[in-house]
Amino acid sequence: MTAPILALAPIAGAMALATAFLIRWAAETRTPMRAATVVFLLVMMVGMLGGAAIYYAHPSVTSLVEGFWIASVVMSVSVVTVFVSFLAEARRRLAAGPDYVPPELRARRAFVAAVVGLVLANELLMGWTFSAAAGTLLVATGGVLGAIYLLAGVVASPWFLFTMSAEMAVSAYLLRDRISPTLYRLFLLQSLIMFLSPTAIDAAGWVAGSVYVASAAMIVWIVYLMEFIYRHRQLDPVFSRYVVALLAVFAGMMAGQFLWLYYGGWTPLFSLSIVAEMVLFFAAIVRPDRFGAGVETPWQLRPRWAFALLAFIFVAEVFMGALLDLQIEPGLYAGTFFTLPLAGSLSTVLYNAVYNGFWFLAGVTGSTWFLTMMGVEMGALLYFKFRETRELETRIRIALTMGCYGAFAVFFPSIYYTAVFPSAPSGTSVPVLGWSMGIGSAALASSVFLLVLATYAITGALTVLFGRRVICSVFCTAPLMYQGTAIDAMKSFNRTEWPAKKYLGSRFSTAYTVTTGLILGSLGLASAASILDSAGVWSVQVLSADPTVFLFSLYFGILWYVMFVTIPYTGNYNCVTMGWCYTGAIAQAFQKIGFFKLKARDKEVCKACTTLDCAKSCPVGLVDMPGHLRTKGEFRSTKCCGVGDCVGACPYGNLYISDVRHWFREKVGTRAHPPARARLPMLAPRPAAAGTPAVRASPAAQSK
Repeated sequence: MTAPILALAPIAGAMALATAFLIRWAAETRTPMRAATVVFLLVMMVGMLGGAAIYYAHPSVTSLVEGFWIASVVMSVSVVTVFVSFLAEARRRLAAGPDYVPPELRARRAFVAAVVGLVLANELLMGWTFSAAAGTLLVATGGVLGAIYLLAGVVASPWFLFTMSAEMAVSAYLLRDRISPTLYRLFLLQSLIMFLSPTAIDAAGWVAGSVYVASAAMIVWIVYLMEFIYRHRQLDPVFSRYVVALLAVFAGMMAGQFLWLYYGGWTPLFSLSIVAEMVLFFAAIVRPDRFGAGVETPWQLRPRWAFALLAFIFVAEVFMGALLDLQIEPGLYAGTFFTLPLAGSLSTVLYNAVYNGFWFLAGVTGSTWFLTMMGVEMGALLYFKFRETRELETRIRIALTMGCYGAFAVFFPSIYYTAVFPSAPSGTSVPVLGWSMGIGSAALASSVFLLVLATYAITGALTVLFGRRVICSVFCTAPLMYQGTAIDAMKSFNRTEWPAKKYLGSRFSTAYTVTTGLILGSLGLASAASILDSAGVWSVQVLSADPTVFLFSLYFGILWYVMFVTIPYTGNYNCVTMGWCYTGAIAQAFQKIGFFKLKARDKEVCKACTTLDCAKSCPVGLVDMPGHLRTKGEFRSTKCCGVGDCVGACPYGNLYISDVRHWFREKVGTRAHPPARARLPMLAPRPAAAGTPAVRASPAAQSK
């Protein structure tokens, strides 16, 4: 087995290199003669591999002769196109004389389709032929389904995956001068992800290593893309379509890898995704001139594109998280997904499908490795924002946010909880576990229940003293997800899209009141049902779970991510703006009686301001902020979650967040407010009324 592989590997490498050079030649093709030559060479490679495939299908002298003749016929027929193109160009050259200019290739799309189709046929034949030569004969078991699984096996083989990834990397390198650096890096990462397919080698070490490294490469790819779109608000339409299509392919690829690892064996979904990625890549690289040729448009005005971007990223992340869960903790997750069979009556099938889908999604989004992966991904974007931020207080809050996510979303509920209570059920399946779960009950010690109440008391006290930012901008997982650079830039949708616009401002709309009432009402009902259930009064379960466990899984394992994906329509920080988070609603009540507010050092500066940058930067869409600052010199809203973007956005350094610290300083007679970040502007004198002197700028504005 080793000898054939060692002999075939150089041949496969040489063919991959030859194909990459043909791809570069195709990308540089501008004339019909050159296009015909490229097609001829690709057809010749297909004919050679086709002849070899005939031999390996039934090894014999007869099949060897048949394969040779079929390959010869294919190459002989294909050379006709080159000969015809050569004669046509020769006639035009003779007619035009020394001033002859070769005509431009008109059928560019047909040429690209032919090149991509021939490359795909070449790779499929090489995958099957080389597998057979190496001792693994892939055969169809009969029927359409058998043919599908045969193609799936070919695509999942190392001869297809490794060769294809090599062709992608080499062709991208050869054309690096014709594509942008960003596209070049994305192409290389794309080829690396294909190379790291776990199906390629049937060895535990390769499967584990490829899952880990491919997941890391995927995270790098997504972070790089998100940071790129943050830095470039105007995007080329071809590039925009390409990245969304590629993310859709990645989503299918991750789902296929998960199904492959969960059920074992090749899956058509994975192979179809690999083929789609290959077609997408070569269709793009054969026509590199299309990128950057169109009119760039602001992606912040394209909610459908932004929604597709987030949706496909999320689907890819869910299956990547499930793949990591299975690989790292097979004893915990193997066989636990999709437990109910899709059989029986229609109602039974529908119920089982909903049950399986609900607990699969809730189980993955609440798992250690999904949250770790999301923390690394979104945390990187938040770190980039940290580097941009100049306000010390905001930098400290961002650092606390990243630390709290690592502690409260990953370490304590997963790693620490499992280590201390190895025989206990998963933390997300315990009805009472802390403030994020609400007030539920179960057969737990009274000390645990008292600990839950203590968490409410502590967080409530902190909210009174420092505002709901303690929860909504530090402790919760939401600020890490919402405040990274690219996601933070999506707060522009708060002011442009429906229904996000319905929730602008501090006023509680009817929709907001209804949503908050339903959320808090469901929390109360689920808690009461859980208490009665634990007391033996009745037995109530929702999808076979305690009501509070179901509620937590629904709100924070599913609904939260649905709302995250729909940011282009529902707006950024929609858990706050729409009032559907019961933890935020409770924190909102504490903030109403607290010290937290936004204050201006000099309201005259706010009166003269025409930028409204504070309102534009608010991720919660508090557009009435400037009016309050102009009239009162301060702004107080229970919707405000203390992100502090308004403080940094003020061009005059005139705003600061006031809490119990500033209240205490005022009471003891020390500094009433912190010094300005920068020099306040000199305000232009207002026009004086008849018979009155002109109004001068305020003393604060003239200071320093």
